[in-house]
Amino acid sequence: MNGRFPIAMHIMTLLCTADEVLSSDYMAGSINVNPVLVRKELSNLIKHRLIKSQQGKNGGYLLNRPAADISLAGIYQAVRSGAILGQAKNQPNPACPIGRQINAHLNTLEADIEQTMLNKLGNTTLAAFCKKFE
Repeated sequence: MNGRFPIAMHIMTLLCTADEVLSSDYMAGSINVNPVLVRKELSNLIKHRLIKSQQGKNGGYLLNRPAADISLAGIYQAVRSGAILGQAKNQPNPACPIGRQINAHLNTLEADIEQTMLNKLGNTTLAAFCKKFE
């Protein structure tokens, strides 16, 4: 797990609750991270069509569609990178009865956990999540 999902959720929640377009500097201040990290994630969220940018003097960022049409699973899938449970750097010993089977069992466990998480996130919209901040 990395910090991309919390940053993306913070961005999406800010945009959901804003009455105007927001600048990346404003979002970086709210998240309390370097603006470069925010702009990198904004670019990714645009690529996944979750947000859009508005050019010009009063430009900034806004949601690409209503928050009620965006699931938290969609946000997670846009930023997902790597294994939830981590990944070993070494290959287990194939001569060992545990070593030759461990990765297959861990992969099944990881898939089960991710599916459970996606089910939960898929049942929650960004709009519902943003109501927590009213």
